[in-house]
Amino acid sequence: MADNEFGYTAWARDFVRLAEPLRVTKPEPLLPRARSIARNHGVRTELEGTVVRAHIHRGTEASVTHLEFTPLPRPTVEALSAIVPADTLTLSDELHAAVGAAGISVAPILAGTDCSCRARNARCLHMLATCYAVVALIDENPWLALDLQGYRAATPETDSDVPVTVSRWTPIDALDPVTYFG
Repeated sequence: MADNEFGYTAWARDFVRLAEPLRVTKPEPLLPRARSIARNHGVRTELEGTVVRAHIHRGTEASVTHLEFTPLPRPTVEALSAIVPADTLTLSDELHAAVGAAGISVAPILAGTDCSCRARNARCLHMLATCYAVVALIDENPWLALDLQGYRAATPETDSDVPVTVSRWTPIDALDPVTYFG
């Protein structure tokens, strides 16, 4: 792992597994190009809660990629708060090892992905490049690994055990023109 330019911290290595899963049946030919795009700052990311929106411009083509992460369940957040002090400035690899030793999994789970490219594949080049760009951001700021999973946004009065389903599309019949345009 020392030769890899992405995933220097233990917190970022969990996110590398989104692009490079351990269980693969064949090599992924898009990974070198995706790493090159992320390495050369070809991915412009916007982070909002558990959603990452990325804009990628290559030549004359542009695409917008969305990654949405599943929030950590309430028991995991409570167990993490017992291990990770609230006044911790940076998350070290030793802290990640302590979390793992306590049996707490902080590996990210993708709730959904979407890309505007022509590939129409969940694992397109842009999705992989976005994963590597997120890993580079987490290498710089390990707290981002937990923030993207809603760790600091989880409050005691919210219940993150109950999955919230948000409709991806709004039917046109559900809109009231008076309140929409008013």
